[in-house]
Amino acid sequence: MAGPVRNIVIVGGGTAGWLTAGVIAARHKSRIDAGTFSVTLVESPNVAIIGVGEGTWPTLRTTLAKIGVSETDFFRECDAAFKQGARFQRWTTGAVDDAYYHPLMLPKSFAQVNLAPHWLAANDDADSFCDAVCPQGRICDDGLAPKTIATPEFEAVANYAYHLDAGKFADFLMRHCTTKLGVRHVLADVRHVAMAENGDIAHLDTEQAGTIEGDLFVDCTGFKALLIGEAMGVPFRPLNDVLFCDTAMAVQVPHEHEDSPIASHTLSTAQSAGWIWDIGLPTRRGMGYVYSSAHVDDETAERELRAYAGPAADGLSVRKIPIRAGHRETFWKGNCVAVGLAAGFLEPLEASAIVLIELSAKLIAEQMPQRREVMDVIARRFNETTHYRWGRIVDFLKLHYVLTKREDTEFWRDNQRMDSVPDRLRDLLDLWRWQSPWYHDEFDRVEEVFPAASYQYVLYGMGFRTEVEPTALEADMRAAQRALRENRTQTEKLLGGLPRHRDLIDRIRTQGLRAV
Repeated sequence: MAGPVRNIVIVGGGTAGWLTAGVIAARHKSRIDAGTFSVTLVESPNVAIIGVGEGTWPTLRTTLAKIGVSETDFFRECDAAFKQGARFQRWTTGAVDDAYYHPLMLPKSFAQVNLAPHWLAANDDADSFCDAVCPQGRICDDGLAPKTIATPEFEAVANYAYHLDAGKFADFLMRHCTTKLGVRHVLADVRHVAMAENGDIAHLDTEQAGTIEGDLFVDCTGFKALLIGEAMGVPFRPLNDVLFCDTAMAVQVPHEHEDSPIASHTLSTAQSAGWIWDIGLPTRRGMGYVYSSAHVDDETAERELRAYAGPAADGLSVRKIPIRAGHRETFWKGNCVAVGLAAGFLEPLEASAIVLIELSAKLIAEQMPQRREVMDVIARRFNETTHYRWGRIVDFLKLHYVLTKREDTEFWRDNQRMDSVPDRLRDLLDLWRWQSPWYHDEFDRVEEVFPAASYQYVLYGMGFRTEVEPTALEADMRAAQRALRENRTQTEKLLGGLPRHRDLIDRIRTQGLRAV
């Protein structure tokens, strides 16, 4: 099919649909205003979204700013809190005091000097790797926020992302997209996807709105994958041979008191056959056990979750959510591109779901084909980039499991089998025994989902050792010592100057942040 690409149809709402609509519409707002371009979101009035409470990455700050959202309004309407990273508990040995942070701040002077080998060479265990190279673990330990009320919207003192209520976030984005960005919202059930002779999608037949035509169709229909899977026939590539967790059981637990402290990091606590997330929002804590059904039954998993939650969960019902680990073999085929759960899903260990939506939407918006004749070229580029990103996320999630020293259950023993480790990660682990990952090492894309710093935090948080040649450190010894001193100074300054997390959220809701 030849001709200009002017009408974008997104099928499915939720975070994936509305975030994609917002990013595309904001990028092409002048064309929408001129009447030469349109973004239509078709959403079933009868399908509930999956969201149970979400963790995000710092990229969301840039995304929200670019689509014109007020951070103050976002906090007021989405039950949002700050996220400064994740604390992993009982992942390495299973002991009660076994814990480390994956913060969102880079190690001090990361672009100039690699502090990891210097920390390893010191080998005095006075500070964890995280505490030695950045302040954020200490900030989280003290229950502090990553900025002050005087810090403008979306700007940070310590790098941050968000925790949010997924349902409220989708509604918030819907209102913004339809009132500010010119997105057309159609509430209708798709009855049939009509295909053209060349294999493209010709139009949608809906029950409530009749025929809806488009030039590019974005599938945000969740696990159903109505367009990319059912209509286009793109196969699903399972990854359960690498990542074993295939089920989640979630519960929302009230705070003990209205003014209870809110953790500004995700808590991830290892269990017998998986791990429990614990995300603090202003009104509640969202908890969920992500586990392998091959290693524990549902009844035992629910017991473990309730034991973690304590009496606060008594009488509360839990929600079981299937996890189909994997992704589509192709993400963009013909004039159809999948975003969100329709593209694939992996366990939410490092909050990769929303950042993948953001990156995909950004790529679609920036590379939007002017004409159908070049769509296949752009699709190939999109698929190459997206395959790379999924592969790196799989590597990084598996890293948490393969480094464990736990032998107490079959789940943890199975995760250490080398035949379950992707080849690229296996090669990197061999390399990292002799040289530490760093700024220029193996992470050469402009928009890496997880940079070398993230690998450092997990590797050395879990006790991995890289052999250090002392003479190789002499060239940048002074720079490293200076950076380590500066981190200690900065840490003390921030601990004395940042507000309590809940206090800042309360002030944002009443006073608001200053717009940039």
